[in-house]
Amino acid sequence: MNFDQADALNEAIRAIGLRHRELAVAALAPFGIHPGHKLLLLELDAAGACTQAQLATASGYEPPTITLSVRQLEAAGLVARRQSPTDGRATIVELTEMGRALLPKLRDAWRHVAEQTVAGLTTVSFEQLTAVLSDLAASLSADDAAGGGLPRYVTRLNRP
Repeated sequence: MNFDQADALNEAIRAIGLRHRELAVAALAPFGIHPGHKLLLLELDAAGACTQAQLATASGYEPPTITLSVRQLEAAGLVARRQSPTDGRATIVELTEMGRALLPKLRDAWRHVAEQTVAGLTTVSFEQLTAVLSDLAASLSADDAAGGGLPRYVTRLNRP
């Protein structure tokens, strides 16, 4: 790959990331959450109550980020925290009723972001695009220095 090809690829990925984040922020703002919060809420819905360390592993976020995000979600009434009964160092996080009630609206908003994202596709199908992006995410994570493999949010890309 020459420089011009590399530059075109890197700029396209950067532009997609920026625009997608703009769409995501706008879609989630009415709920008082941002894209990182969305990921944590959906993870708690899928996995049930779990420790902040488990949330960090599942999301790929650093523990300090998880701590701040969980505090923000707790302040908004969407999650509750409690000490682990078996490990005094661990904090368990779970959805509140308000958090559970938000999930259908959150999923609708996220679906809308995806629809906006692919609305202009003309050269590939949704399935082709999803396959290519899943491959790209996997290839970028393959050399993960931590050696922990793909975070759960990346492996979900391959679900039907």
